Amino acid sequence: MRDSSVSFLGRTAWLLRQFRKQIWVRASAFSGAAVLVALLAAFAGPYLPYDPKLTLAAGSVDHILNILATSMLAVTTFSLSIMVAAYSAATSNVTPRSTKLLLADPVAQNTLATFVGSFLFSIVGIIGLAAGIYSGKGRIILFFATLIVLLVIVATLLRWIEQLGKFGRVGDTIRRVEQATLPAFRDAGHVPRLGAQPAVAIPDGAQSIHAARCGVIVHIDAAKINSIAEDHGLGVHILTMPGTLVHPTRPILKVPPSTDRKVRDDLRACVTVADDREYEQDPRFGIIVLSEIASRALSPAVNDPGTAIEVLGAGLRVLLAFAEAVDEREEAPFPNVYAPDLEVADIFASFFNPISRDGGGIVEVQIRALAVLEALAARAPSLFQGAASTQIAHIVERSTQTLTMAHERLMIQSRARQHVL
Repeated sequence: MRDSSVSFLGRTAWLLRQFRKQIWVRASAFSGAAVLVALLAAFAGPYLPYDPKLTLAAGSVDHILNILATSMLAVTTFSLSIMVAAYSAATSNVTPRSTKLLLADPVAQNTLATFVGSFLFSIVGIIGLAAGIYSGKGRIILFFATLIVLLVIVATLLRWIEQLGKFGRVGDTIRRVEQATLPAFRDAGHVPRLGAQPAVAIPDGAQSIHAARCGVIVHIDAAKINSIAEDHGLGVHILTMPGTLVHPTRPILKVPPSTDRKVRDDLRACVTVADDREYEQDPRFGIIVLSEIASRALSPAVNDPGTAIEVLGAGLRVLLAFAEAVDEREEAPFPNVYAPDLEVADIFASFFNPISRDGGGIVEVQIRALAVLEALAARAPSLFQGAASTQIAHIVERSTQTLTMAHERLMIQSRARQHVL
């Protein structure tokens, strides 16, 4: 099993990873480190083994810190306004489901954290100088620490300037969604069903374990479920995979009828339910987000078929990666857990149906969709052929009803006949 994959992280490690994605976490860490450095300069001064005699540096540090405090506050405010504008643009021009990827962008988080941390470093340094807590040696240490902070700020600014040219743009967002979707599909190909065995008939009288709240399943700790099942000699059947809407009356697991209540509670705790879907264990979510981007681009208000064609290319790369992973499929490692397989037909329907529906009157989009389906079926006939044939038939049917020009309808039908599988 690919233990390094996010899909197979335990619940605690997964929650920690989600926590680290929060923008305030990195900003708080950088700020705390900056304040600590400024204070350490005061306490480390007396232990400096010799006096460098840098009078000019020691005397200029307060001026540098004042410049930093003034500029960093303005730059931080400016950067925040840029980020908010990018989130708003992604929400209105791409899809609201993509904003969480922008929020988790490490470059934007590092930039904001660096600016806030530098501001706090300069404020603490100014207060310390005014309070007289720095000795002559301490001021020298503070000076060199300030130079390091300046170098970090310059490097961060240069990286941020490069990022601003694409941050929140449609093409950049498509790339982010594609990169977020790829790991889930690769994991689903390498080790399907989160490592569980294929679904089997559930024994009569099996007890149902229901979700504790309404929401969407975002993570299943299959390894923990298997460990509990082994300890108690159980066979656990997973009924709902990540991305499924659940509520307290919908069963999520099935266990033997004699299973203890505490064991059932422990198994329920292995299934994490939240308000919004996540990408890590839910490959279908990433494909849906890509199709939403294309649908938004194909709306009459936007009318951008080029973006839809770009999305089809991204979907092709994701599904080809899935086929490559299936070719390297590994043995399911959890013998006591059973789960349903990922349905390729559902994946194709989630991706191609909205695009062919909203782009039904644009022949260029339909032809590109046919080309993508042909490429997928040619790459992995046993995996994709049936679903691809169904989608080709849908495209031909839609084009017959929506395309107004006869030669365009004939073009679609001719291309579809070439792609008959």
